[in-house]
Amino acid sequence: MASSDPNRIIRLLPLFAGGLGGLLLLINRFSTEQLLPSQARSDVLGVILSGVLILIGLLWQQIQPRLPDAVVLSGESGMELLEDLPETIQTELAWASHILLTNTVTKTLVVYYQGKVLLRRGILGTKKEVQLGKIVQRVLDTQKPVYLVNLKLYPGNIEFDYLPNNTQGVICQPIGKDGVLILGANAPRSYTKQDENWIEAIADKLAVTLRSAFS
Repeated sequence: MASSDPNRIIRLLPLFAGGLGGLLLLINRFSTEQLLPSQARSDVLGVILSGVLILIGLLWQQIQPRLPDAVVLSGESGMELLEDLPETIQTELAWASHILLTNTVTKTLVVYYQGKVLLRRGILGTKKEVQLGKIVQRVLDTQKPVYLVNLKLYPGNIEFDYLPNNTQGVICQPIGKDGVLILGANAPRSYTKQDENWIEAIADKLAVTLRSAFS
């Protein structure tokens, strides 16, 4: 079931205010026996203001966002780090993943670097191994992120079988030339531009740390 809009009453306020203002102007006009020039000018301004408010209200109704449906991802919550990682790298990965899980809509994530899964965190998929598919490989080749806004609509979604099977949206963000940060959300079209900026910044920070550690 779709989520209701919590701002519905606010969106209706311009319509109500504009309609009420127009009605009061009409009553005032018919109740005035002698119309003065100053009152006529005020009436014109009042009609314009009422019309603008009604127009704003109608526009707000049309652009009312449809909130995405969220699901509970299947799997257990946890954190798995590759064994024998330097302590500094473990700390960096733990920090970065915590930031992403708490400040974006991400519910599950995988850090893949130089052919190894360094970290899985959040809601864990049943499959631990990561086999690079065409989508992730393209991210590595082009060094450009890919945002799959509704994973089930993409024919290549089978390559993300290491994520929870009901993951709704996925972002693949390159970590330099050797790795990729794969993030999953529990609702389609839920990542905002601010989320994407956060992800890009953290991936760039990880790229510097991992490059120095694995070079």
